[in-house]
Amino acid sequence: MMKMSIFFFYSLLFLASFAHVLRADIAEYDDVWLKRREEAMKAALDAYHPNPEEVTTNLNHHVNLALEGSNSTRRNLGKYVGRCSATNPIDRCWRCQRNWARNRKRLADCALGFGRKTIGGKDGSFYVVTDSSDTDMVNPKPGTLRHAVIQEEPLWIIFARDMVIRLNQELIMTSDKTIDGRGSRVYIIGGAGLTLQFIKNVIIHGLHIHHIVQGNGGLIRDSVSHFGQRTQSDGDAISIFGSSHIWIDHNSLSHCTDGLIDVIQGSTAITISNNHMTDHDDVMLFGSSDAFEGDKVMQITVAFNHFGQGLTQRMPRCRWGFFHIVNNDYTHWKMYAIGGSQHPTIVSQGNRFIAPDDIRLKEVTKREAGMDVWKDWNWSSEGDLLMNGAFFVKSGTPSGSSQFPRHYMIKAKPGSFVRRLTRFAGALSCKRGHPC
Repeated sequence: MMKMSIFFFYSLLFLASFAHVLRADIAEYDDVWLKRREEAMKAALDAYHPNPEEVTTNLNHHVNLALEGSNSTRRNLGKYVGRCSATNPIDRCWRCQRNWARNRKRLADCALGFGRKTIGGKDGSFYVVTDSSDTDMVNPKPGTLRHAVIQEEPLWIIFARDMVIRLNQELIMTSDKTIDGRGSRVYIIGGAGLTLQFIKNVIIHGLHIHHIVQGNGGLIRDSVSHFGQRTQSDGDAISIFGSSHIWIDHNSLSHCTDGLIDVIQGSTAITISNNHMTDHDDVMLFGSSDAFEGDKVMQITVAFNHFGQGLTQRMPRCRWGFFHIVNNDYTHWKMYAIGGSQHPTIVSQGNRFIAPDDIRLKEVTKREAGMDVWKDWNWSSEGDLLMNGAFFVKSGTPSGSSQFPRHYMIKAKPGSFVRRLTRFAGALSCKRGHPC
């Protein structure tokens, strides 16, 4: 009954909010895009979890199991050269198995957090990318990544060899896809980025994405049966627009024109995990508009990521929704780490925050509102390790707003475990026939 009432509430909210929908690089909303938008809205409402704390406690439970008997004081001295070691619950689900390349789809059973139901192309065939070119936007050449991602059926996309791919325009994906870079060094650089728009059920794993620039726009095929005119793309590494059940895992991201990962326009059921992000200003944007109330449905897990050198702000910057930020390593920021507006709920658990030396930049948080407004926003910090003078400004009463019994919630592992949990963040160097 409660889920039905929530569904009804958000249905009305979405309909009201569509007056503020961005153009989303679509020059003309034809019948195909209108249908996709309607289907995406229904998928997002279905993906919404009425008790988000149930999801956060489930993830914390898995972390506790993964670290039973571990030594949190173990030192990390440069590049790891020992035998394969999986140090967090997502990685323990699939890593360090010699036959991983023959059992790639095991990865689809490993997501945790709000994106936990994402299986990508598990139910489909393998598609092997053999050609790194990207020359025809309307009739992509078979064997290219662009040809793979527009197919209608579920696909598990892998690469025949190491590749450097320069996308001439944004890569518009369809639902039920996994892009799996394991076993090859796959670089998407120097061109446009990945666009997940009004789709569902996508895994992006094991890619190096950097130096992404704006695409000029033009005619671009977005499925086997449809192409249309696109305006200029923003220059994000990964843009998630009106999409649900998305898992972004073990990628290395840096140096993009706009954001590294942007999640906007009612996207939900998303996990961003095990990524290594460096050398960028606006790192992650969750919700792009103070006017779009449809982002109240947004639920995102950010876990086991390393926010490294050269980052400035937005790790993430949140609006409206519910955000679980757990066991990440924040070793650098030039302005702030976590920010937001429009009363998002932010649950920060077991992260490590190392503040810069500048005395003016010690605060982890930034709110785009006056204190008389943000004092009621639910921003909590539990078990975070605050170093070099870092401090997290809490607000609101998160426990009071929860409908999930607090005695049932499992605490996250404290920030002292973060170096171990994030030790292998970023794209992995997996070799076939060897543990990954």
